[in-house]
Amino acid sequence: MKKFLFFLFLAFLTTTQLLQAASKEVLNVEIRETIKKFNKEVKGGAEFLRKSKGYLVFPNVYKAGFGIGGEYGEGALLVHDKIVGYYNTAGASFGFQLGAQRKSVIIAFLTQKALDDFRNSDGWKIGGDASVALVKWGVGEDVNTIDFKDPVVGFVFGNEGLMYNLTLEGSKITKIKK
Repeated sequence: MKKFLFFLFLAFLTTTQLLQAASKEVLNVEIRETIKKFNKEVKGGAEFLRKSKGYLVFPNVYKAGFGIGGEYGEGALLVHDKIVGYYNTAGASFGFQLGAQRKSVIIAFLTQKALDDFRNSDGWKIGGDASVALVKWGVGEDVNTIDFKDPVVGFVFGNEGLMYNLTLEGSKITKIKK
């Protein structure tokens, strides 16, 4: 039974990756729509992104798990509101998890050093190569009033589906060609 579930999971992950391999043009539209949604949902979001040194946008990160889990999504790095490179995020996890979800992720680099370290890496593992503080903000709270201690912060929003495990830990971000 475990082997069957494992192969079922691998089939799901492969299908998700193929579906996510969107064209550059489609991905660009999804990125811009995700930024608009972020700015609408997060009070002060537009100003916050403008003040950051750069930010990754992953419009659709799909995660599924049943004991063994995996996630995948494609996005881009923006600096001064211009796309400077395309990336994917992928991860595998083990432990108590059940369900499937789609989420949007924005990871903001608040210092030039953090952005440079990311851009000069060969692949970047959250929790291994870098620590990303997952931002939690209250309804109506302006994100610019939060005093961030970490140079890299992440936002997860637009969740669809049900998944008992919300984290960025263990995700690997790798540059891709589009």
